[in-house]
Amino acid sequence: MFIGKSLTNIRILNELSRAQLAGKLGITEQAVWQYENGYVSPKLEVVNKMKALFKVKSAYFFREDLLENDQPENIRIERIAYRSESINTAMKTQGELMHVKFLDAFIKKIGKKIKYPENEILILRKQVLEYLNSNQDVERELQIRYVAQLARKHIHLSDDNNKNLLFHLEKSGVFIFEKSIGETIDAYSLWSEDNIPYIVLGNIKKSAARRNFDLAHELGHLLLHYKTEFNMLDKPSYKIKEDEAHLFASEFLLPIKAFTEDVSKISKVSNPDAYKELKEKWVVSLQAMAMRARNLELITHQQFRYFYMSINKKGYRKEEPLDSIIPLEKPMKIRSILQLLFDRKIISLGQLCEELKYDVSFLTVITGIEEEFFEKYLNDDFRSFSIDDLKIVK
Repeated sequence: MFIGKSLTNIRILNELSRAQLAGKLGITEQAVWQYENGYVSPKLEVVNKMKALFKVKSAYFFREDLLENDQPENIRIERIAYRSESINTAMKTQGELMHVKFLDAFIKKIGKKIKYPENEILILRKQVLEYLNSNQDVERELQIRYVAQLARKHIHLSDDNNKNLLFHLEKSGVFIFEKSIGETIDAYSLWSEDNIPYIVLGNIKKSAARRNFDLAHELGHLLLHYKTEFNMLDKPSYKIKEDEAHLFASEFLLPIKAFTEDVSKISKVSNPDAYKELKEKWVVSLQAMAMRARNLELITHQQFRYFYMSINKKGYRKEEPLDSIIPLEKPMKIRSILQLLFDRKIISLGQLCEELKYDVSFLTVITGIEEEFFEKYLNDDFRSFSIDDLKIVK
């Protein structure tokens, strides 16, 4: 029996309207509506087109998908916090929501035999909420500064650099993924209803410094804006939340005492190239450091203005020095879980794909892990008779 809900889920995951899907399949929008609502089952020819389009097995459409046993509304649309220049379209938001639903269900499936370290970010969130509730009369900027300092200490970042920030976040309990999320979105984050923190990074930017700022920005949302209904915010309110996350990121990545000492040693603070050594140390962009220095009144308005004139003149708006040299950290948590399961023969890639009715290409879409990682495990299920299967009669 064809399962219409499975088609609906994977259509939304791929950010396709019924009309757009109909166009790709060469059928009517009405036909897609009928398939999804259980009035008609598609012909084999149409199923094969769907299979190729969505990178799944034909059987995927004839059984409940991965979301069948998902907790009701464990991933909620109003919790998604975008690092973006604009509030996004309903279709885009629905697509990203569905992606995290699949991720959440996938993590629960593969994590049944894994004992994770304690969720330190959840503990930190509770401490932050206690602080904010007890200090409501404190100026918001000071609240954010305190939370940033608390977070830096809690996830065990060094006092004088941001080395391995992504690793520390993953180890502390955050599930981080990398995927194509468009040109207008840098990243987004949310808490699931069962208290799992997610950060999804766009894969367009290739700068370690920009990635660090995205990570810190999303951590700010996770800690400062828990239970905020982002999809209900108007533009001014949305901008306030973004500005707060931005301030958190600056405070978190460039702690006042250490950064002030660093800037005091720069001979010409209006020269962008004078910040190169600090960029290598903190893995923060030249422009973000100059902005932080200005906000802390470590440089004057005139020096700041000259700095940005130089940024434009040197062409650093597009690419800064060291952008192609400082290594880009990539999410490794889910890759490591899968590697453990595959290497220890707890489950094979073939078994996993068969259970889920996915192709390997679909797994790369969901997890953001390149297909080359999976290729080495493709043949684990295939065996040839060998001498190991023979015994000598004594």
